[in-house]
Formats: sequence, structure tokens, C-alpha cells
Amino acid sequence: MRHVAKNLTQKGQYSRQQGMTTLGLMILVVFVGLFVYAGIRLAPAYLEDMKISGTLDKVQSEFAGQNATRRDIQVSIEKRFDVDMVNVITHRDVKVQKTGTGYTVSATYENKIPFLANVSFAVDFNHSVDIVR
Repeated sequence: MRHVAKNLTQKGQYSRQQGMTTLGLMILVVFVGLFVYAGIRLAPAYLEDMKISGTLDKVQSEFAGQNATRRDIQVSIEKRFDVDMVNVITHRDVKVQKTGTGYTVSATYENKIPFLANVSFAVDFNHSVDIVR
């Protein structure tokens, strides 16, 4: 007769192994850690983008319905960038174009964020508001 070894519990039922191996856990931790690290690296770029978007919205509400000049708009953007400590772009990078009804103010820029070694994230942002006289 052949003897077959069985993994039986005290009640005579088969026990089922559960859980994760140490190697599986380490791979999962590294995988999740990379995503968390990417989020930590990208968060400041998106927070600064929110400052730029907010600046354009505030300039739009400040000059809407007024007879503002291109220089007035640029000075206002420059002051707001200085107060908000925006470092990715300057007021010179923001385009103020005259339209038939007023001005179009647009900020288009790329933010390159280093990730690991020679791997970087390149994030493109584009914001535009219309200032109607």
C-alpha cells in the first residue's frame, strides 16, 4: 500500500494555506512605493499650476469690464506671481493678445520633474482666459 501524506487539521479537513510570501510582499511594497513617490514628486507641480490658473482667473475678474491695457495686465500678473512665489514661469512667459472684445491671456508651459536616475516626468499645462472690456 502506498502512503500518501495529507495535510489534515484536527477535524480531518484539508487546511488551506493563506497569505503572501515575503518576496511577494516586497514586490508589492516596491510597486506601491513607486506610485506614492511619483505622487509626491508630481504634487508640487500641480499645486504651482493651481497658483498660475488662479492668477489668471483673478486677473480676469480684476480687469473684466474695464479699459485695461496690455501693460496693466502684465504688471498685475507679475505682482501676483511674486506674491504666490511662482517659479516655473515668469510674467514674460504669459501671452497677452489683443482681440476684438478685449484680451486673451494664456499661459502654456512644460514642467519637467526628475523621478529616478535618468527618468523624468514632463507635464504640459495650458490655461487661457478672455478679458472682455
